[in-house]
Amino acid sequence: MAGEITPSGSQRSWLSSGAASLARSLRDGDDPFRRSAAASRRDAGDDEENLRWAALEKLPTYDRMRRGILRKAVDGGDGEGAGSLFKADEVDIANLDPREGRELMERVFKAIEVRYQHLDIEADVHVGKRALPTLLNATINTLEGLVSLFISSNKRKLKILNDVNGIIKPSRMTLLLGPPSSGKSTLMRALTGKPDKNLKPPPETYALFDDIVLIAEGYIVYHGPRENILEFFESAGFRCPERKGVADFLQEVTSRKDQQQYWFLEQDHYRYVSVEEFAQNFKKFHVGQKLQKELQVPYDKSKTHPAALTTKKYGLSSLESLKAVMSREWLLMKRNSFLFIFKAFQLFVLGFITMTLFLRTKMPHEKFSDTSKYVGALTASLITIMFNGFGELQLTIDKLPIFYKQRDFLFFPAWTYGLANIILKVPLSLMESSLWIVLTYYVVGFAPAAGRFFKQFLAYFWTHQMALALFRLLGAILRSMVVANTFGMFVLLLIFLFGGFLVSRKDIKPWWIWGYWTSPMMYSNNALSVNEFLASRWAIPNNDSSISAPTIGKAFLQSKGYFTGEWGYWLSIGAMIGFMIVFNILYLCALTFLRPIGSASTVVSDDDTKSELEAESNQEQMSEVINGTNGTENRRSQRGMVLPFQPLSLSFNHMNYYVDMPAEMKAQGFTESRLQLLSDISGAFRPGVLTALVGVSGAGKTTLMDVLAGRKTSGTIEGDIKLSGYPKKQETFARISGYCEQTDIHSPNLTVYESIVYSAWLRLSSEVDKNTRKVFVEEVMSLVELDVLRDALVGLPGVSGLSTEQRKRLTIAVELVANPSIIFMDEPTSGLDARAAAIVMRTVRNTVNTGRTVVCTIHQPSIDIFESFDELLLLKRGGRVIYAGQLGLHSQILVEYFEAIPGVPKITEGYNPATWMLEVSSSLAEARLDIDFAEVYANSALYRSNQELIKQLSVPPPGFQDLSFPTKYSQNFLNQCVANTWKQFQSYWKDPPYNAMRYVMTLLYGLVFGTVFWRRGKNIESVNDLNNLLGATYAAVFFLGAANLLTLLPVVSVERTVFYREKAAGMYSPLSYAFAQGFVEFCYSAVQGVLYTILIYSMIGYEWKADKFFYFLFFMIAAFAYFTLFSMMLVACTASEMLAAVLVSFVLSSWNNFAGFIIPRPLIPVWWRWFYWANPVSWTIYGVIASQFADSDRVVTVPGQATTMVVKDFLEKNMGFKHDFLGYVVLAHFGYVIIFFFLFGYGIKCLNFQKR
Repeated sequence: MAGEITPSGSQRSWLSSGAASLARSLRDGDDPFRRSAAASRRDAGDDEENLRWAALEKLPTYDRMRRGILRKAVDGGDGEGAGSLFKADEVDIANLDPREGRELMERVFKAIEVRYQHLDIEADVHVGKRALPTLLNATINTLEGLVSLFISSNKRKLKILNDVNGIIKPSRMTLLLGPPSSGKSTLMRALTGKPDKNLKPPPETYALFDDIVLIAEGYIVYHGPRENILEFFESAGFRCPERKGVADFLQEVTSRKDQQQYWFLEQDHYRYVSVEEFAQNFKKFHVGQKLQKELQVPYDKSKTHPAALTTKKYGLSSLESLKAVMSREWLLMKRNSFLFIFKAFQLFVLGFITMTLFLRTKMPHEKFSDTSKYVGALTASLITIMFNGFGELQLTIDKLPIFYKQRDFLFFPAWTYGLANIILKVPLSLMESSLWIVLTYYVVGFAPAAGRFFKQFLAYFWTHQMALALFRLLGAILRSMVVANTFGMFVLLLIFLFGGFLVSRKDIKPWWIWGYWTSPMMYSNNALSVNEFLASRWAIPNNDSSISAPTIGKAFLQSKGYFTGEWGYWLSIGAMIGFMIVFNILYLCALTFLRPIGSASTVVSDDDTKSELEAESNQEQMSEVINGTNGTENRRSQRGMVLPFQPLSLSFNHMNYYVDMPAEMKAQGFTESRLQLLSDISGAFRPGVLTALVGVSGAGKTTLMDVLAGRKTSGTIEGDIKLSGYPKKQETFARISGYCEQTDIHSPNLTVYESIVYSAWLRLSSEVDKNTRKVFVEEVMSLVELDVLRDALVGLPGVSGLSTEQRKRLTIAVELVANPSIIFMDEPTSGLDARAAAIVMRTVRNTVNTGRTVVCTIHQPSIDIFESFDELLLLKRGGRVIYAGQLGLHSQILVEYFEAIPGVPKITEGYNPATWMLEVSSSLAEARLDIDFAEVYANSALYRSNQELIKQLSVPPPGFQDLSFPTKYSQNFLNQCVANTWKQFQSYWKDPPYNAMRYVMTLLYGLVFGTVFWRRGKNIESVNDLNNLLGATYAAVFFLGAANLLTLLPVVSVERTVFYREKAAGMYSPLSYAFAQGFVEFCYSAVQGVLYTILIYSMIGYEWKADKFFYFLFFMIAAFAYFTLFSMMLVACTASEMLAAVLVSFVLSSWNNFAGFIIPRPLIPVWWRWFYWANPVSWTIYGVIASQFADSDRVVTVPGQATTMVVKDFLEKNMGFKHDFLGYVVLAHFGYVIIFFFLFGYGIKCLNFQKR
């Protein structure tokens, strides 16, 4: 960014409402009743004023604080300019009359002037298909970023602002206007750091502004008084029509497609005037010349009052900010108490499982081998506490968007927000640690001494605090749930891997020993183990000569490489506190310095030549929003399309809609069981007629549209709906209708072209061949003006991809390619500026001109948008009709209807008929006139004529047969599966945050495991070696599988929202969707499994035999498959992603406890052994270990025993693994994959958590 932005300020006299602040102002020289010192020196009345102030200073303190000097203009002076005369009057602050008070309040605020000169902003961008975030492009971008210091990038420069200049003056309200992507928000950010833009202001709002800044394509087209802007454009040959809002005109006159309609110099041939040419003309215009002269004169800083610009960064002190943030965060915690209560209940259930799994009656403590169950209990507890902290990751990321906004707006220092979160989680750690230890300590049978009890509690508390700090830090650094889930599990893996129980210290390779000493869990594990095994009951003499330790407890600690003295406990506690402090400090730094993740994007064509040619061809082909019955004579003739359709009418009579009475309303005393939202509504929609459905908020516009379209999933519907005379059948109606939702829901990782092709593929009849379908898609894209955006990624609303206006047009396009006869559009112009709304309405009018029936709900439309409709259905609050009929030329029929009602005021010339209509028919107007407009309509001739029309349309036209289709869906099940699979492959390929991160993490996991357990498979000499491999297998399966499960949750959740829309449109069978998503996910999981197997199998050194290798490969692929399918099943069967995530932490903790590593199957109590067999992870560990070692005849030593054992015998006796059981293990994996897929399909097909 280049250029200069200079804020300069002045201060007007002001009045403080508090006596203390007034006295302080007077004492400090910041006098609220005086102008700045520099200004006062130029006034002749200074001496008199100073004498008055000196007299006031002699008054008693109380009286002095209530008095002040107000400078007033004397008679004949206007108070403006250098020649004005003032006199100083003494006033009583508490008894100012209203005029004086108003005068002072109008002068209360400090004022600043902002100047900007030669401001340029540009960005480096990828262009065209190179900008698509495919896995290939993501990889290239990463490599390019690494070498960008040495070679030049292929990014292009994109100009956003081009040499803009101007002055934002005080006391003048300035309106910033411009078409979409003109640079409005960028200029706002440059000037204020706060993005903002004004959307299609109506004439009444536009007239309130003093100055106008019009920006387009990065150029300032005009900056000056509102009164002169039309003069400027008339000097260039363009005039605003009488019934056109000036703001709308300004945003369209610079557009190549819209400009020609405003050319008024008939004697001169029209030529396109570019934005750059407008900008040059403005510099020659008298307003522009005046602006340049002002900028050439430096601002006189002597006019600036010292208090005009604040010198404090924040409004409150740091301590006050901390108190405020803590109060807010505590309130949010209370309002979100269900989550914390649920987590506590979840911890209680896990505690119950743990204490019954390691019941003290089954926990002897007499010999060395007895230590294994206690280690398992401690490990299970430690993992549960750590996993409990994992939820902080999502909580942190979910709150970041609001935090970033408030931080950037300087609400508070970032560290106060972070410190408040840290402090408020301390009671949570105390509660959860207390709950866990009370449940488990004595029931499991740990050392009974009270001191040991409290020391274990202290270890759990600091472990939980450390875990919360770690995951808060990861959330603040990674800032994305997909990346954070994946990387968070990788961090957990490293912590667990070097925590001391997966692999002992003496078995860690030298190049990884630093990982052991930097693992926070190692210190937690040491603290717990030292506290337990140095208790007096473990002081039994050690008989194992291979370990030189006097007691069993110390022998165990020494064999694992743990600390062997009581000092080790306090050292570990200190280390955990140190980690917690370091993590929290880094968390505060991340909050302070890191920006929100993601980058701005725009659509830039990579074919400049093509764009220029298209621009030239469009120059003479200006398309506009053509009115229907209101329009001019040049109404476009209906345009033919490659696919014919059947024009249909929709009539409805006496429609009522009820929902169950909300509990909140029952609590307020409502006794009815049902609430009526629509009341006796009748009307008709016809082909080639564009109908507007209008009403105040809560009138029932969208409700009526949902009822007519068959989109309601609850409530009771009454009334008669006819489709060209035949009763409406929803199965048939879904095939011939389109519904454009207000929320514009689309798959974010498809391009515009792919989205439209996909919709056409599934919604057009199977009789339409591929070539015809392609031609039709091109026709629709041209109709809705999406040609230039064909390769643009759709993205997520408000986050990435298309703008709001572009998404609206895409929503219309995906419905149009279904070749519908009737289209419903829910507020297609909502949230759009005038230019964008005009583009959308041009699309809508083009659609109507093909002969289709189109109905739109609209909210506060501008004049030209409102009068582009042919007919109007107006509702009042309560779902009652107050007008249904034609608008007429310039809305004349509508105006005449309402003006004929006694008491209704006449419309002002040039006033927006839509605004006037809503004002005169409001509830306040009804109360004032003592009239019910719904009753007036029901007794009018217009109502009777509408009833006649409905009666006519309720009879089928001659020769017209009721619609019917041989199948429910346009395509057969096989074609549905193919289309959905194609879509999922396209979507997955363009989702590098999920899939690229998945493969990167797989590579890292494989390298970590391979280097930590390097060649361990070839060197099995003791049971410890075998246990290390068992731990490696357990961790290799569990952590990467869990990462897949967690990372997939938000991906499936987003696609489920899209699925609900597509299902309602009748595009396909839900089972075909389930098959496609499951199949594509399996393909990516299979590639992941192959990569992972090759890395681990070769580096760990498993035996190279075909059967062993393919067993290992099969179990890895199957494990990744059931983990991802389980994630998909959870999303399909739960109401929200948050609930699914909470359930995941519970499931993973349970699977972890019964995987067969923490406690082997033979040692699991009988009442819990069923859980082992129900746990898919236990089957995978069984399969991997049994396939690799259960047939081995190697001899290994056993710690604590003088004898040796054969590997296969040890596995069968101690672990319960048999090589002969592998066939059943393979079948079990197939079973879990099938079960989870079936449950996913069931959830998708039968459960719908979208309530309408």
